Amino acid sequence: MGAEEFLAERFEEHRGHLRAVAYRMLGSLSEADDAVQEAWLRLHRTDIGEVENLGGWLTTVVGRICLNVLRSRRTHPEEPLDARMPEPVISRPDGVDPEQAALLADSVGLALLVVLDMLAPAERLAFVLHDMFAVPFEEIAPVVERTPAATRQLASRARRRVQDSAPSPDPDLTRQRVAVDAFFAATRTGDFEALVAVLDPDIVLRSDDGSGKLLSLRGAQSVADQALMFTSLSPFVRPALINGVAGVVVAPKGRVRSIMAFTVVGNRIVAIDAITAPDLLATVDPALLD
Repeated sequence: MGAEEFLAERFEEHRGHLRAVAYRMLGSLSEADDAVQEAWLRLHRTDIGEVENLGGWLTTVVGRICLNVLRSRRTHPEEPLDARMPEPVISRPDGVDPEQAALLADSVGLALLVVLDMLAPAERLAFVLHDMFAVPFEEIAPVVERTPAATRQLASRARRRVQDSAPSPDPDLTRQRVAVDAFFAATRTGDFEALVAVLDPDIVLRSDDGSGKLLSLRGAQSVADQALMFTSLSPFVRPALINGVAGVVVAPKGRVRSIMAFTVVGNRIVAIDAITAPDLLATVDPALLD
């Protein structure tokens, strides 16, 4: 095996992991793939003879690339990004394939990615690399140009935001689906009380319609009122897994109109993340769920 083939083989061993890192950082599959490709180009230009831990080196390289992408999205790089729904990963309701499973490990639902998008870029990097991939603060610090202690504080602030705003969903997909099915059963019949009963009193509905602003609605009664305005679409609801949690794709006449992901905790729906933005829906193949 030549040196080029050896290097490519070593890189492929880490590609899935690097794509998972980049997706959590950027919330975009296409941008994640671009970041991984850029990491390969940088590796190709590097003498790895002195690299003791190739996986760790590649992880921090991808982190640095993603940090630059996040900072380029706005003029003031240390301010939180304007929230927008991330690009969803859609699977059949009976489970995700192995490649998607690696991408979505650690319950990387839309709700979590929305919260991550609200963090300052350096906070997001510190949290993602340390809390999700166990990268030591000493290795993250040079990337964010902070001391290890300051980097630890970045991750701590991010962790508090995540814990407050993105509760972990019930790990049992069957219980998730029961709550989602009850939601749509009540929607189809117009049963307001049944609909409110399956919603957490403080439920938040977030929606991205492509206008450039993430819309939100809070409270069970307000969300139930909103849901009952779309009863005509109930017959076109198709079960799916959205980023590994129970959700639906709404596709009348085979045309995807919306995607909804549900965060279920304790048999009640605590968050609904909906996508109607045309650019995000354009990447969805409804045949995936046939």
